[in-house]
Amino acid sequence: MGTTTDIAEIEHATPSRGFPQQKDGGMDMTAAYFAKKGLDTRITVTPADSARILRRIDTVILPLMLTVYFLQALDKATLAYASVFGLITDTNLQGDDYSWLGSIVYIAQLVMQAPLAWLLVRLPIGKFTSTMVFFWGVSLACMAAAHNFKGLVATRFFLGVFEASVAPSFVAITQMWWRRREQTVRTSYWYAMNGITNMFGSLITYGIGHIVSHLHSYQIIFLFFGLITVAFSFVMLAFMPDSPIEAKFLSDEDKLIAVERLRMNQMGVISRKWSNDHLKEALLDPKSWFWFALMFSISIPSGGISTFGPLIVKTFGFDQFKTILFNIPFGFVQLVATVGGAFIAQKIKMKGPVIAGLCLPPIAGCVMLMVLPRDAANQAALLVGYYLISVYPGITPLIYSWASQNTAGDTKKKCTNAVLFIGQSIGNVVGPLLYTEKDAPGYHRGLRSNLALYIAIIAICGVATAYLKYLNASHAKRRVAMGKSAVIVDTSLDSPEEVAAAAAAAAAESKVAGVNDTGDIKNAEEGDVANAAAEEVERPGDRAFLNLTDLENEDFVFVF
Repeated sequence: MGTTTDIAEIEHATPSRGFPQQKDGGMDMTAAYFAKKGLDTRITVTPADSARILRRIDTVILPLMLTVYFLQALDKATLAYASVFGLITDTNLQGDDYSWLGSIVYIAQLVMQAPLAWLLVRLPIGKFTSTMVFFWGVSLACMAAAHNFKGLVATRFFLGVFEASVAPSFVAITQMWWRRREQTVRTSYWYAMNGITNMFGSLITYGIGHIVSHLHSYQIIFLFFGLITVAFSFVMLAFMPDSPIEAKFLSDEDKLIAVERLRMNQMGVISRKWSNDHLKEALLDPKSWFWFALMFSISIPSGGISTFGPLIVKTFGFDQFKTILFNIPFGFVQLVATVGGAFIAQKIKMKGPVIAGLCLPPIAGCVMLMVLPRDAANQAALLVGYYLISVYPGITPLIYSWASQNTAGDTKKKCTNAVLFIGQSIGNVVGPLLYTEKDAPGYHRGLRSNLALYIAIIAICGVATAYLKYLNASHAKRRVAMGKSAVIVDTSLDSPEEVAAAAAAAAAESKVAGVNDTGDIKNAEEGDVANAAAEEVERPGDRAFLNLTDLENEDFVFVF
């Protein structure tokens, strides 16, 4: 980390006004860390430094997240796999019993969201998440000992309790380690493990189903995946840090760079102090309820298809082993849609239009499954319709990213995530209940409801985008009233190449205007005001580590 470098190579280098005190004293821990190191200026971070730290974070943090989310997706899918191998018959499930086994996990997750918001603010996130992984693995393994509905529903409930922390924790970890422009794709990577699960989980289950044992195939499935999860929880405990400033794999110098990289997120990093004001703002903020509505709307189809997907494929006329194998392309389409959608959103720097676009293939798939007869002549077309529906998982991580990138303040972030995941949990509870055995083979009630919800998601995206534009206009008026520039050039979603091009253009403009103060263009990466060549330049980011919410910080820029 250098203190002097050529302007074209500088990513972060501006004088700071120090760390002004927040009125309630709830400063971000990173501000205290800077103060402890005796630093009252911003850190100079070259593109090479930034790229090096990003590679280090991707090498250590991302594999842990990918593996845990793969195991979670796999553990959730075990019920669907087990249903194909005789679970329903052997445990004498009747009526809606199987549907309730799918829903009970999400009821447990619904119950857990409020306490999780508090726990994720107050507790070390790495240690807490590792502990929850351990106990959900134990719960899954215990399902092998359940022989009736009561035993299965009890173990599934505890599985939901402990799994409830994973997605909220991972959203928080993504906010904590990566810049806004990096978060969308990183979120898609760990969420895409659902697709990997449908591909390789199906193959693993296919192999387990051929094991000859005194245990039922589904019991072996529960034990195998449960014990693997327990083992990996110790790996996560050993290597997952609680925050960038507590990471053992970073030197003291690199910790400073890792934190400075996050400045223009304007979202803060970590405080471990609960704020009732943040909670109140999260509950009263209309944005929170847009995210709730989006997650509720996508989670009803998700909950239904994830629980009944293999059974739907079975109605096409395939045996249990072909049913499992035909779920592999479902996972591949899901993987492509999830990662591909994230890259498109990163490229166009908007998530709303991509979410709306990803609704179109599932709409077509639902229509196909509703109108096509279940006979041998239509097997191929039915599979195409089913695979079109499998695009829907690409929507969920984009909602995660859209919500998280428009929220700041430690407690508010966790509370907004809780609102979002409450919507997800309710939707996942309702989803399987819309698919029942008596509706087979058409499952028209579930498919009709899913079709309506995909259309609703498109409408909600339009309303949410309009509101975010209104908030940006409102912040601009506040800045003018405070004597600041109305316009901020937000580069938090730009690539390094785009930032360099913008800096070069600003430098050229400065020369044309006869301005020699190169300091005005140094901070293009950090989102200087549009008139960067002017004598008076605002420096957004000075309030980034004060644990301010997105509505409190007039420099916060909302993204669409």
